[in-house]
Amino acid sequence: MHYRGRFAPSPTGLLHQGSLLAAVGSFLDSAHNQGSWLLRIEDLDAARCRDEFTSGILATLESFALSSLLAVQHQSARTNLYDAALAELSASGRLFHCRCTRRELAALQATDAEPCCLGDCRTREINPAEASLRFDLTHLAPCELQDRSLGSIRFDPNIHRDVIVKRRDGVIAYHLAVVVDDADAGITDVVRGADLLQATVWQLGLQQALAVATPRYLHLPVIIEPDGQKLSKSRRSIAVDSDVATLAASLRRVLQLLRQDDPPASARTPREILQFAAARWNTGRFRGLHSVSTD
Repeated sequence: MHYRGRFAPSPTGLLHQGSLLAAVGSFLDSAHNQGSWLLRIEDLDAARCRDEFTSGILATLESFALSSLLAVQHQSARTNLYDAALAELSASGRLFHCRCTRRELAALQATDAEPCCLGDCRTREINPAEASLRFDLTHLAPCELQDRSLGSIRFDPNIHRDVIVKRRDGVIAYHLAVVVDDADAGITDVVRGADLLQATVWQLGLQQALAVATPRYLHLPVIIEPDGQKLSKSRRSIAVDSDVATLAASLRRVLQLLRQDDPPASARTPREILQFAAARWNTGRFRGLHSVSTD
């Protein structure tokens, strides 16, 4: 099967070092496997996504030679596909409205429980305008896959009982959109940060419900501060400097964080550095790592 990977940033800000690491890892995995690489802009949340961030992200990727021959996809232009998937799920009779709030779910999540519906929303009459839309997963079969770095990921319908497919504000939920997009684009390999590892279980359930293929997964270590805080939540999570004078140094730093071979001094441009790194890409160097420190 021809390898097809993707990088799918959300334009709620510019790329920082953590998102650059995810982009580089995804690109190198595809290039090492002689595959194609898709850029997808996840811009369904119109309240948070901005056109200038989309432009900035694409320009930054281009400056690092992280480019694709495939047309850039924008989720905001693909709502007909998500509506069709919702209709398919609705035909099963397993959609239900849920009025559990984010605060309630966050409190439950803090106890390591799964963020499913908390109560009896399945059996109550609920005003759709005041609720999210969930899909009941309890009828599905358990399944398991092996992440290429972090090992077993298991979907268990007794634990992962349901999942939001449409938010309270009417926006299609991330889990449904990404499953539809990956299946439609023929994505064979999903390479992304380990902070999205838990999200995979819900996507396994929706892939099964929609009868679409499950890609291979490789979750990369996320960058953390010395105190353990995720870089994307840190004050130091500043936009990547795409000045031509710093591009090579930034790429070399990302390769160091991913435990890859250091390119020779003769590799001066981003394209030369990526070509060197793709030929020697070795996922075993970071296998089992959920995070890497900035220091």
